Amino acid sequence: MASAMIRKEISRSYQELYDDIEQEPPSPEPMEETEPEDPNLNGTILPGLYDEDETRNSSPRLNKNCLKNVFAVILIFIYLLLMAVAAFLAYQTITDFLEKLKHPVMSVSYKEVLEYDAPGIALFPGMAQLLSCKHYFHDHIPPLENPGQFGKIDCKTEEINYTHPFTNQTMRHALIVRGPTKVRQREVVFLQFRLNQTEQDFTAIDYLLFFSFQEFHNSADKAQFMKDCESSYSMWTFSGGFRTWVKMALVTTTEEDGNRSVEFRQESSVVSYNDRRQPSERSDRLFFVVFEWKDPFIQEVQDIVTGNPWNMIAILCGIFLALFKAADFAKFSIKWMIKIRKRQLRNRTRELKDIS
Repeated sequence: MASAMIRKEISRSYQELYDDIEQEPPSPEPMEETEPEDPNLNGTILPGLYDEDETRNSSPRLNKNCLKNVFAVILIFIYLLLMAVAAFLAYQTITDFLEKLKHPVMSVSYKEVLEYDAPGIALFPGMAQLLSCKHYFHDHIPPLENPGQFGKIDCKTEEINYTHPFTNQTMRHALIVRGPTKVRQREVVFLQFRLNQTEQDFTAIDYLLFFSFQEFHNSADKAQFMKDCESSYSMWTFSGGFRTWVKMALVTTTEEDGNRSVEFRQESSVVSYNDRRQPSERSDRLFFVVFEWKDPFIQEVQDIVTGNPWNMIAILCGIFLALFKAADFAKFSIKWMIKIRKRQLRNRTRELKDIS
């Protein structure tokens, strides 16, 4: 009885032990030792591998950034050079314009006329006498009939006495002759003078040309008019024993202040006179002079300023616009370079922190 209870107790103990063994999980097979995984490193690269890959990937990126920086610096220098050139051009433009204002250029144009206003021919014969004065056309002057003798005076003439414009103590005697007008018909005025025996070694007659015979004729103070003409116009001469052919040209000049002045220019040719008079008559000196218009063109001279202020303003606007654009680009490039540099320093600092 007692032995049966012991056996029953032993079997119950084995049964409990068997049940405990079945409930325990089977022991895993031996595996290689591995470091525990950090849940924070899921999907990331380990530090050693990160350094190698980052170095490999950052090398082209750094090279590209360096090239960009180099090109940016080159562009900045180019734009600075362009700014310097633009500033020099602005200075040069202003200087040239001011120089052109101070020194205007002369503009010459020609005005064609059908007929001139009759000029005034003021002759100062002195002791010489006017023998004849005639108008001819088409450059044709007939042979002299009675040289040295009085002939026809078909010209409109006036005589005037006045004091010398520079020395008021000297009296001047002038013979004013109406000049030719019909330039298309080659009108000429032929005058002949005679001078009796003289003790002078050289004999000549002075003359001057002024713009309008009609203006002289209508003047209230003819003496003052002639004094003003002698002060303003040039004086020429023609000699005895020759035929002097004077071809006149008219030049008008407009000054900067708008004043208009008239000037005569002339071309003269001289031909010797073959005196065929009797020897007793050759003691008198004969003077022959012909006045004719050279051509139907009046030369108009005007002082003009070649510098146009509007062109200067347009050039300056373009130059200053280029300066502002260049300065803006340089400012932007410098900011961009500073930003790239800060980004590189920040990335390098982050890399050093990750490595540490």
